[in-house]
Order: sequence, then structure tokens, then C-alpha cells
Amino acid sequence: MSVGKNTAHDAGPLHVTGAARYTDDIPTPRGTLYLASGLSSIAKGAITAVNLDAVRVADGVVDVLVAGDLLHDNDVSPSNHDEPLLATGDVHYLGQPIFLVVATSHLAARKAARLAKVAYNEQTPILTIDEAMAANSRFEDGPRIYTKGDAEAQLGKATNRVQGSFEIGGQEHFYLEGHAALAVPQEGSDMVVHASSQHPTEIQHKVAEALGRPMNAVRVEVRRMGGGFGGKESQGNALCVACAVVAQKHHVPVKMRYDRDDDMIVTGKRHEFRIDYDVGFDARGRIQAVDFVHYARCGWAQDLSLPVADRAMLHADNAYNLDHARITSHRLKTNTQSNTAFRGFGGPQGVVGIERVMDHIAHHLGLDALQVRRENFYASGGNISAKMKSQTTPYGMEVTDSIVREMVDALEVSSDYQARRRSVSEWNDKNPVLKRGISLTPVKFGISFTLTHLNQAGALVHVYQDGSIHLNHGGTEMGQGLFTKVAQVAAQCFGVPLDVVKITATDTGKVPNTSATAASSGSDLNGMAVLNACEKIKARVAKFLSNSEVVFEGGLVRFDKQELSFAEAVSKAYQNRISLSATGFYATPDVQWDRIKGHGRPFFYFAYGAAVTEVVIDTLTGENRILRADILHDCGRSLNPALDIGQIEGGYVQGAGWLTTEELIWDARGNLKTHAPSTYKIPATSDRPEVFNVALWDGENRAETVFKSKAVGEPPLMHGISAWSALSNAIAACGDAYPDLDAPATAERVLMACQRLRG
Repeated sequence: MSVGKNTAHDAGPLHVTGAARYTDDIPTPRGTLYLASGLSSIAKGAITAVNLDAVRVADGVVDVLVAGDLLHDNDVSPSNHDEPLLATGDVHYLGQPIFLVVATSHLAARKAARLAKVAYNEQTPILTIDEAMAANSRFEDGPRIYTKGDAEAQLGKATNRVQGSFEIGGQEHFYLEGHAALAVPQEGSDMVVHASSQHPTEIQHKVAEALGRPMNAVRVEVRRMGGGFGGKESQGNALCVACAVVAQKHHVPVKMRYDRDDDMIVTGKRHEFRIDYDVGFDARGRIQAVDFVHYARCGWAQDLSLPVADRAMLHADNAYNLDHARITSHRLKTNTQSNTAFRGFGGPQGVVGIERVMDHIAHHLGLDALQVRRENFYASGGNISAKMKSQTTPYGMEVTDSIVREMVDALEVSSDYQARRRSVSEWNDKNPVLKRGISLTPVKFGISFTLTHLNQAGALVHVYQDGSIHLNHGGTEMGQGLFTKVAQVAAQCFGVPLDVVKITATDTGKVPNTSATAASSGSDLNGMAVLNACEKIKARVAKFLSNSEVVFEGGLVRFDKQELSFAEAVSKAYQNRISLSATGFYATPDVQWDRIKGHGRPFFYFAYGAAVTEVVIDTLTGENRILRADILHDCGRSLNPALDIGQIEGGYVQGAGWLTTEELIWDARGNLKTHAPSTYKIPATSDRPEVFNVALWDGENRAETVFKSKAVGEPPLMHGISAWSALSNAIAACGDAYPDLDAPATAERVLMACQRLRG
């Protein structure tokens, strides 16, 4: 058995020894040129003059390009054709590229870019949600609204009612490997691009447009990324297009990479949100109606903001069955970086909203928040009553696979939640300065791209005559272990050891029309495509060997009381002219979604989980620490438990970082002030919980996925919400009022909340 085993990451030894090759490590040919961008120094205005004389004569400079020098399409947007590679007269955020410097070294290009003199007619930028609303600056004509039942009428009849509003900050991806690209011109004006990208086909598409060539003239290769987290789904387009355009002009290889400061200043983040809510509920905490208003700060270009904001709406229910709900979403255009995909893709913001509501209801009623959450859970799949007939999300999708009640019950016991809750209360009664908090929060996360046509994948599998297997698929490896999992699928299908299988770089010349490795769908889509290809080859070999049953297992092929090694069997097939190569394809079934109506089945299935976090805060300074985290997560029948647990641990820490320490700050001019590790604080190893327990739920996916597994990339990030909720619980020990805690709950915000409660 290969599937279900704790198998190490295929490149693990390469990672820890430094031998893993990333885009910036690829040996470059003699004569390679290097690029750097000249960036806008204002957030909004018109360019009135550009003097590049000093740039052109600087040491090492070969060429300088502005928008007018681009012969074909000057656009790198993944969606709305509204994101020029180089500014075309107006600038829309501080850090927008205006010109490209081409030089003989990376350092020479960066130094020269600073010598430009650009004059502007500066205008007042729109930077905040309030400013955007006042100016009606948005990406759609009006807000998008999803409804279920009659929230307005039921709010008027509610037994109890509370309102609130809170801010949710953005988040920098902070991948270890920054953006990088290398373009190498080929004969016949073709181009090979080595990219650090989650979406090779989109790179291929945008480069082809920029070169005025068909897509078959561009080949994109991605061996691995040093992290992506959504930040390399669309934001790498600019570097690849820039390199390819210059490579075409000068007929030499061209390379570009962002230094960390530039990476943070130029590229988009997780979307900042404000969420207003109005909720009515009964004496037990059961929600009778809820009205959410989402305000998403999208930045200057559309990028992926519409589907991100959609997914926030789609997760506004999280694990709770809401009979009457209205969700309104404003997608606001501001003079800041164009915000983009980030692990969870808007889902975490939606989940935070309803979890804040649960905590507020519990505080109002004086109940344990877990009790309130239980009152509102979706019924388990097998326990939907005849009276209910069905239970649906606010967007009309039936929920038939819920296991959230069972998982929460199990975690409550395994984490000793009730005894620890009592202990926290006793501690807080005795300690005036240090206060503790504890919270248990669930996760229900939809798996699939909401843009239906992206739910497809291809694969190419070769079995060589010596029995070794070579495969390619459309997914990209960014440290998550996708290549290892997909290799396990192939090994399982053929019944051979894992070391027989080799996966090489993702390549648009081998597998075309790939979807981004995103939406947690990498294993689901590509695993099924590879399985499809393997089954085709296996069926051909079996048909050649025998008309009766043929079993591939343990490196052997058994048939008609005979036994051959796998290598012997495929060698015989080869000698008898049996094809040992196949393409595979998979399209996710049963998904259909109308985003305008806000109705349909956007997800193939849901992944579930729950987390308990205990924290301590210093009420005199706001400093805080996570003491313990217990997580129970649903991976279905895990393809690789070790890799999945690693994803869960990393997701929790990244989610907790987003909501506690990672603060993005812009000044009044739109200048990002937190653009380096010295000012932007991702969690360090010392910030992980002192006690960190992670377990996988023992179950399988009810949907027909690859070996009944479930996606694991994004859902665990939302376990970090339990840390933010626990901080709120600790602050509540300082007084009677509701803590009203914004995110990120930095030490400063924790301190201010404590002071508010103490009057």
C-alpha cells in the first residue's frame, strides 16, 4: 500500500540540505540580462514628466522601457484587463511599476531604477473602506446580496438582538522564496519561461499576449516554489511578462526577482474586511435571523477580488444552519496594492464573521460559547429529521455530509475542554494581572473552484520498459507535498513501490490548460487525473496478459496462476507493441453555480474540523501567548497522514498569525510602512503553542474523490480563529462589557480592549 502511509516529502532532503533548485537557482546562460522596476512614489495621480537620462547612462544599464515601448498587450491582470505591466499615464498606488531597467546584473538594475526623476500631478488617494464608500469607489455597480428566508422580518420578531462591527486586517504572504522569473528565447521566436507560479497556464497566456504570439509558442515550466499561499496565483504574471518581452527584444535570456521590500510593496495581500452584523436569537442562543454586511478593500485593480469576496459570502454560515440570513458584500476600489488570493481565498473572513457573532451572543446571554455554537450546528448527515427534509446554506446548497457535531463532541473530550474551562475561570478569579482564555471553534469549508470550468485537470503518465514510471500533471509543488501524494496515487494503482515513480516539473508543453494549484484542489484534481491515466495503461497491460482477472500488487502482476514482476510484465507488453503511455483527465462532477443569483452547488463537498486554543494575556501590557492548541481535522481517508498533519499545523499557525501579530500599516499617503521582517511580524517558532496536539478524524469522504480523501490545504488555516476567540475570552475577564476585539489582535489592541473593559 502506498496511499495512506506516512511518507516523507519527496524533496525533504533537498530542502534541508539547500540542494533544492528554485527559479533563482537555475544556472543562467552567458549574456543573461536582469530587470528591476521603477516604482511610483505616490498613490494616485497623473505622470506629467519622466526623466530617465540618469538611468540610461548608469553602470551596467542596457535598456530602459516604458509603456510606449511595449509592442503588444500591456496587461498582466488575471481577470479584467485592468492591470498594465507599466503605468500608462496615471498611477493608482504607491509602488506601481512605471518603467523597466534592463542591466547586466540584478544590483545594477536596482541601483539604476532609483535614479529616475518622475513628476506627478498628485491627487488625494482613496485608501480606506470609509473613503471608498463615501466616493462610491467599487468594482461592481452595487453590492452583491445573497439571501435565505426573510432576515429583516425575523430580526424584528427576535427574542434578543445585538449589533456589532469589527475590522479584519489583511495579511502578507511572506513566502520564503520571493517572486522570480527567467525567460529564455528559443528558435522561431518561441519562449521558455521558468516561473515561480501556482498557475503556469495563466503565465503562458499572459506571456503569449504580451509577445503577440499564440500560446503554443510559449512553454512554462515550474519545478517548485518556496511557498505560495495564493500569492503566486496571479501576482507572478508581471515578472514573467517583463522577462519575456525583454528577452524577445534583445534575443538573450532575461531574469527578474523581487527583493523582499519590493515584493511586499508591489504585490497584493489578503483582503482587509470590515463586517457589520445584526443578529436576533432566542434564550438558548439559537439564531433566528442574521444580517451581515461585508466591506472588502480590494486595492486598485480587480485581480481575483470578486471571487474572493464571493467566497467570503459563501462561508458566512460556517458550520451553522441559518434559517434567515442576508449577506451583503461591497467590493471596494482603493489606491493600494491590488489584493489577491491568500490561503482560504476569502473563506476565512466569512468564517471569522459568524464566529464573532457566536461569541457576542454567548457573552450577551452569559453562556459558554460552545453551548451557543452547538445550538446552531448543521444536523449530521444521517440525522436530518423528516420535518427538516433538508438543510441548506444561504446560497441554496444542501448540506448532507456534516460531521461537525461528532467532531466537536470528540474534541471536547480529548482536549478536556470543560475541565480546562473551569480551570480558566478559577485562574481569572485569583489573578488580577494575567488572564486566561479558552475557545473551541469549528470549521466547515467548501472544496472546489467557484468558477466551474477550473474544476478540471490533466496528466501524462509514461511507463518505461524497465518498469520505471514517469508522470506529469497540472499541479504545482510549493512545499505542500502534492508531488508526493500524486506519486503515491500512481504507485498504489500499479501496485509498485513509491521509489519507482518519478514526477518532474510542471510543464505546459506536457499537460496543457492547467488550472491554478489553488482552492485546496491540487490532490483532488490532479490525483484523479493521474489515476485515470494509470488505469488506462493498467487495463491495456492486463488485457494483453490475460482474459481473466489480473492483479497488480506488491511489485508483482498475478494472472492465470502466473506471477511476473511489474518490470517483466511491462517489458513483455512493450515487446508486443502495447502502448505504455496515456493522458489522464478529470472534471469534478455535480458542481454548478450562478454567482449573480447567489444560488447553486459551488462545492463538491465540505471539509470539517475543530480547534481548541488556550491563551494567557498580560492585562498591563497586552502581551499574550498561546499556551495550548488541540485540533481534530477531517481529511477523509488521508493520502498521507504525515503531510496532512504538517499542513494542519502550518495552517493553524498561519491563521493565528493573521489574527494576532501580522499587522499591515499604510500612512496617509498610501505608503506601506510594514514592508520588511523588522516591521511585519509573522509567527516565529517560539510563537507556536507550548502544547500542540493534532489528530485526524477517522472517516472517509462521502464524495467520490481520489481514494476517498479530502482536501487539506486551506481549511486548517481557520483553526487559528480559535486563538483570536480565546484572546477575546481572556479580555472578557477584565469587566462586564463585550470585548469588541478587532483583528489582528496585536498586543496594543489587546491592551486597549482590557482598558476599555476596566473603564
